Amino acid sequence: MAAGVSAARRTDAEGEQAVRVATGPAAATILAAGIGVFALGLCAILGDAISPLARVFTWWRPTGPLSGVTGYAVAIWLLSWWVLRRRWSSRQIELRTINIVAAALFVLGLLLSFPPFMDLLQGK
Repeated sequence: MAAGVSAARRTDAEGEQAVRVATGPAAATILAAGIGVFALGLCAILGDAISPLARVFTWWRPTGPLSGVTGYAVAIWLLSWWVLRRRWSSRQIELRTINIVAAALFVLGLLLSFPPFMDLLQGK
């Protein structure tokens, strides 16, 4: 078994032993991806709508706020993955629920970074 992967042994109805691998690390990765995409969309719309925040997001002048928007989104993604991975490393997590939440965050993040939708939200 791979290092860092925990498993629980259980006996099924026929008396056979089955290994149940913890789904926590996979759930952490999937949910962190959804959080990262949502963070990208949220930072994009906030940087576009709030001028002082756009200046904070401008890490490199040639790209404007985009450099900070992507930088903050990557930082949020990595931090969320790290925290979730540490908390769920040996747990059995319901992946169906995590997939639904991650998909919803992904769709919201895409919508928030889509210019016509951004303009609609900002009343432009």
